[in-house]
Amino acid sequence: MDISGEAHLDVKHNIFKKRLDVNGKVIEPARQESINQPKLDKPLQKHGGRLEHNETYCGSCFGAETEEDHCCNNCEEVREAYRKKGWALNNPDLIDQCKREGFLQKIKDEDGEGCNVYGTLEANKVAGNFHFAPGKSFQQANMHVHDLMAFGKDSFNVSHKINEISFGVRYPGAVNPLDKLERIQTTTHGMYQYFIKVKFTEKRMSFFHFLTNVCAIVGGVFSVSGIIDAFVYHGQKQIKKRLGKDT
Repeated sequence: MDISGEAHLDVKHNIFKKRLDVNGKVIEPARQESINQPKLDKPLQKHGGRLEHNETYCGSCFGAETEEDHCCNNCEEVREAYRKKGWALNNPDLIDQCKREGFLQKIKDEDGEGCNVYGTLEANKVAGNFHFAPGKSFQQANMHVHDLMAFGKDSFNVSHKINEISFGVRYPGAVNPLDKLERIQTTTHGMYQYFIKVKFTEKRMSFFHFLTNVCAIVGGVFSVSGIIDAFVYHGQKQIKKRLGKDT
C-alpha cells in the first residue's frame, strides 16, 4: 500500500519461498504419498454431476464465479476466486477440489514449519509499506485482510530473522539497517513493524571522468565550429563566383 492509500495487488515480482523444518533445514519439495489413501469419487462437475470419461472437466467455484463459463479446477483456483470476491474460505473440506487434493492434511503436515523468503520486488518510488503474514490475502470493504480460517489455529509464531533487505542497486558503503535483525516471539500473538527511510545519493564524479567530459564537450564545439566555418567559406565563394559572372 502506498502513501495515497492505494493497495497494489497481484504485482509482478520475483519472490520465492522455501519450506523449513523446526531446525531451519530446507524441506525437499518431493513428498512420498501414503499407499493407503482412501479412494475418492470422480471430480465434481460444475453442473453437479460427477465427471464422465467423455466430458471436459469444469469444476465449480462454489458461488464465486465471475462469469457463466468460469471454472475452478483445483483448490487454489477456488481460493483465488473467493479472494477476489472478498470471501473467506471457512471450511475447505467441503470444497470438492480441496478435499481431493488433501488441502487440510497438507496444512496439518506443515504445522511447526517455517519458511525462507527471498527475491526481488519492483515498487514505485513513493512512501508505502509491504508485509509478510500467514494466510491468503484478499480485499474486503476496502480493507486488506488475511484468511486464517483454513489453519484452524488461535496463535501464530512470527519469530523471524532478516538476513538482508535492501533497496535499489547495491553499491559500496551502502547501509541496510535491518540486515541480520532477529526477533523471537514469546507470546501467543505478535506483530512486528519496522520503519525505514530510503535515501538515494548520487555518486560523485571523479576528476578523470570530469576531464573526459570536458574534453568531449570541447571537441564537439570545435567540430561544430569547423562545419560552420566550412559552410560559410564555401557559401561566400559561390556567391562571389555568381557576382563575377553577372558583371
